[in-house]
Amino acid sequence: MKDANDTNDTNDTQDVRDVRDTNDSAAQLLEALAAQDDATMDRLHERLAAEAGQAGLLDVAYRTLDSPVGPLLLAATEKGLVRVAFAVQDHAAVLQQLADTISPRVLRAPRRLDAVSRQLDEYFTGQRRGFEVPLDWRLSKGFRREVLTHLPDIAYGRTASYAQVAAAAGSPRAVRAVGTACALNPLPLVVPCHRVVRSDGSAGQYAGGADAKHLLLELETAA
Repeated sequence: MKDANDTNDTNDTQDVRDVRDTNDSAAQLLEALAAQDDATMDRLHERLAAEAGQAGLLDVAYRTLDSPVGPLLLAATEKGLVRVAFAVQDHAAVLQQLADTISPRVLRAPRRLDAVSRQLDEYFTGQRRGFEVPLDWRLSKGFRREVLTHLPDIAYGRTASYAQVAAAAGSPRAVRAVGTACALNPLPLVVPCHRVVRSDGSAGQYAGGADAKHLLLELETAA
């Protein structure tokens, strides 16, 4: 015959099992709801971006793209691609700069950047040697813009020295200014400042870091 203590122990054990089962069920339910919420939020965000664009309220669209040189931030205005940034440049800070210099109406809207995203993927897999997307040059002015507009003339797989670029831009003595223009290039990769090297052939500095520059140069020379 079971005494009261045995009955209480059995009830306590069952209660523990019931609590565990309840907790497991609750956790599964919350996980399912979270997944649904993420999907719902993605759909709502996509709709918001589309409606903002149609209403002329989306001044800067952005997205991120995984790449062999790390996550890239891509941003575009209605005129074209306006910014490409590496993770080491701090994507949050770059977005704030875009809000300060162009417009506070900045929104994640990947569709505007579909073309450049696809072309970058093709570039990194060796299927593309140049880019065919409209560019918004507003973040570069004066001599710096003059320098940057000459960079696509450097052929894929080739390099040019800072001195050669300075001469091509019409100011042979402005070697240091060419270096500054490349360092501040708002459109790296698409506007290939990684192809500009020192006169001794060494790679020199790069906004995405030395490893990124070496990777890009090796990618192009190996093709």
